[in-house]
Amino acid sequence: MIFTRKTQTAEEILKEETGELRSLNPFEKILTAAVALAWAFFQLSLASWLILDSIKVRAIHLVFAMVLLYLNFPLFRRNKKLSFISTTRGIALLDYILAGLSIAAALYIVLDWEGLVTRMGALSTRDIIFGSLLILLLLEASRRCIGPALPVIVIIFSLYAFFADTMPDFISIRPVSLKKYINQAALSSEGIYGIPLGVSASIVYLFVLLGAMMDRAGAGSFFTTLALSLLGRFKGGPAKAAVVSSGLTGMISGSSIANIVTTGTFTIPLMKKVGYPAKKAAAIEVAASIDGQLMPPIMGAAAFIIAEYVNVPYVEVVRAALIPALVSYAALFFITHLEASKLGMKGLPRREIPSFRKTLKEGFHYLIPISWLIYELIVLRHSPELAAFRAILLLCAVILFQEIYRARRAKSTFLSALKNAITAIGGGLISGSKNMVVVALATAAAGIIVGIVSLGLGSMITHIVEAISSGNVFILLFITAIASLILGMGLPTTATYIVMASLTAPIIVTLGSLYGLTIPLLASHLFCFYFGILADDTPPVGLAAYAAAAIARTDPIATGLQGFLYDIRTAVIPFFFIFNPDIILHGITDWRQGLLVFAMTLLAAFAFAAVVQGWFVTKNKWPEIPFLLLASLILFHPGIPQSWLGMDSWHRYWLYLPGLAILAVIFAEQKLRAGEKT
Repeated sequence: MIFTRKTQTAEEILKEETGELRSLNPFEKILTAAVALAWAFFQLSLASWLILDSIKVRAIHLVFAMVLLYLNFPLFRRNKKLSFISTTRGIALLDYILAGLSIAAALYIVLDWEGLVTRMGALSTRDIIFGSLLILLLLEASRRCIGPALPVIVIIFSLYAFFADTMPDFISIRPVSLKKYINQAALSSEGIYGIPLGVSASIVYLFVLLGAMMDRAGAGSFFTTLALSLLGRFKGGPAKAAVVSSGLTGMISGSSIANIVTTGTFTIPLMKKVGYPAKKAAAIEVAASIDGQLMPPIMGAAAFIIAEYVNVPYVEVVRAALIPALVSYAALFFITHLEASKLGMKGLPRREIPSFRKTLKEGFHYLIPISWLIYELIVLRHSPELAAFRAILLLCAVILFQEIYRARRAKSTFLSALKNAITAIGGGLISGSKNMVVVALATAAAGIIVGIVSLGLGSMITHIVEAISSGNVFILLFITAIASLILGMGLPTTATYIVMASLTAPIIVTLGSLYGLTIPLLASHLFCFYFGILADDTPPVGLAAYAAAAIARTDPIATGLQGFLYDIRTAVIPFFFIFNPDIILHGITDWRQGLLVFAMTLLAAFAFAAVVQGWFVTKNKWPEIPFLLLASLILFHPGIPQSWLGMDSWHRYWLYLPGLAILAVIFAEQKLRAGEKT
């Protein structure tokens, strides 16, 4: 497995993620493109004029995802002799059959909804057949595009539900009947057709589509060039440009691998050129690209599900994620500076740096849809789906004017410009649909787990987790973090978040209250979200590390380990915003207070990064490390020394001063020591 990954290029890994595994003939290309376009038009219609009830929307959304999956992903990744069962040269006969069965199975709940309601859980033989067929087809579809991990987890939960009475007493509960299981998982709004798939169908698709169209229009390369034009001349400039460009690209892309392929193909060779070792160049790109899912306003697909689970407007999730995301990126930016300082690097020669004015002039139009999206979300407070829909329409107009401008410069005709614009928009629509397959299937399959937990397993799991953690919220957080990292090795971020949030997010809040801690529910959900994202480069499976290592031509395991070392600066942030909700702006309405919290959290992250890297202004001495950690602790959470001193909570911000003083003393001492060396 590892050897196979090593020999793959980043583009091949991206094709595996998006499903471009088959060599299709002209008819098959037209068929898959037609399905993808039909899905895009269906979703755009829902956002504009088409009104359907939620079950119909979710079922049709799932139909498109499953059909597109079976048309694009073969049974096996390699060619087999029995081409009618599995082949990468065209679409196998079996896959046409499975695609047809998927349509029937997924739409059954719509076609016989009145009958299902009338029977009220007393399922007929036909209900059981179609429900079972849907579950099996969904698990196989998930296996093809995600891997075996999610289907295996679903099967384990299902077996536990059926045979729970045969388990040891402390985990034994009343078992679930086959009819109840199928009704809950496949024929109600509590399982496959639950909230996660609903969010995928109503909101996530439009944002993924917007990102795909932005990338197709050329926004990704623009962000990379713009960042390089600003930062290329500084020490370790290409690495700093990689961080900034990945952050900008992350605003429109929910895929870390797509982010790496977009920005990394340009920034990784430049990082190597100025002196970064290949392993570190790839790891910086991995860390920066993974964090793209943290960057508002779009974030990852799971962020929209958080809003539904916590029952808050999406803008509140964006608001809560803003400081952690900015601090995480700024800390990585600081790490690239520390690495450059350790290696004695310089920036790129001026002749190799793109012109900022020229770059901005040629790509300014890409900022218009993003700016409008932010305006709709933050200022007008429109729903995410309406904001995304209008941003897509605006982007279509931008693409059209872009092609007309290019045609005029090339002295070409208006018809050629119109043709290029239609091709770009159509290509973006098709790419958006293909990119959504994994998300839609992950949310649907994870919905089975959510449905099983709600059957009564949830309370038992709560008792088990409480017993393992001995009722200690600190141990519970550590268990949640480790479990998320392990699950995330084989699952997409969205599925990892859904599973862990269903099992642990409410328990974190409950145990916190037992300790006198007020932990916001949003903070516990963001905690699960963060560690689901960090799993993307966790060795030995992290595909993001394999993609970056393929570009840098270095070992993917070493890249993953180095990337994880860089990601530690992000991993500490969720622990602190659990205990210090100020970091997610919980209860903060004064912008000056918010800026103070942001500035202090930023310095805390810098101090912690300096400890991990062993370098601040110069190489750290061992006696300095405890003081840097103490400064980081105080600046991250002034409430800790405030509780020690018995001070009123309103006075906790004064305790930032000792943390700042410690940091300033170490900075001055290292500055003096660095001056003596030179």
